[in-house]
Amino acid sequence: MNGIHDMGGMHGMGAVITEENEPPFHHEWERRTFSLFASLFVGGHFNVDMFRHAIERMPPVHYLEESYYEHWMHAFETLLIERGVITANELSGAVKPLPVPPETPVLRQGMVQAVVSTGGGARVEIDLPASFSPGDRVRAKNINPAGHTRLPRYVRGKVGTIVIDHGVFITPDTAAHDQGDHPQHVYSVSFDATELWGSEAPRKDTVRIDLWDDYLEAS
Repeated sequence: MNGIHDMGGMHGMGAVITEENEPPFHHEWERRTFSLFASLFVGGHFNVDMFRHAIERMPPVHYLEESYYEHWMHAFETLLIERGVITANELSGAVKPLPVPPETPVLRQGMVQAVVSTGGGARVEIDLPASFSPGDRVRAKNINPAGHTRLPRYVRGKVGTIVIDHGVFITPDTAAHDQGDHPQHVYSVSFDATELWGSEAPRKDTVRIDLWDDYLEAS
């Protein structure tokens, strides 16, 4: 979506500071937050695109001030309240939480690796015609959706070349809003750096971005 959350290609954010020998988690609460995603996902409380969209709806100042796993916690709290899984009073500790319904799916040990490594997966094994083929020149549509999208702002209106057809996947723009899977082809599209950022960009550099059929038009 349009906002501070789509930071790709933007200037003025400073250098990316790396930490030598950085651990996977800096605090125990971060480790627990990471494990919550798999549990809540398997429980059917949200999908990956709903989760991403919840983070995108954070107030810009909070988004910039808070850490990576604080973004995750914000998404969990937002989605669980919106979907009626918990109440604001339960979250704040004002009232005792109700027990989880017995039919709620539970994460089992044997499921952890698949959920963590694939996020549930978005590939759909159905036969659908592709709008484009490798080698085709395409333009990313210049659209500004109010909701979730995986079409970065910095490629909108830019021309690139289809490199790979990855096959058919769920569309994030609809999945994020509980509007169905809307499966379609996803392509790896190669853009010249000069096409994206002008003549001062390195002329030999390219950027490859995975884009859905609905994001593209023939050039």
